[in-house]
Amino acid sequence: MDIDTRPCFGTWLIQQTGKGGFIGQLATIAKADRGFPKHGGPDAVRKRLGDTGADPEMFEAVDDAELDWSSY
Repeated sequence: MDIDTRPCFGTWLIQQTGKGGFIGQLATIAKADRGFPKHGGPDAVRKRLGDTGADPEMFEAVDDAELDWSSY
């Protein structure tokens, strides 16, 4: 997929709710969070996690998800 047509990270992440592991958990949390930055990048997601006091595993999930997204 062309980088220009790739969905933004926040939108892509929400679509990963069926994925296993921490990425799937993060996606489920993101989908339920009204303040989640749907149109934001990985740094915006990390900021939101920090603002909401998320578990450290969720920050690791963002790192893993960023790698998946960048190769999407």
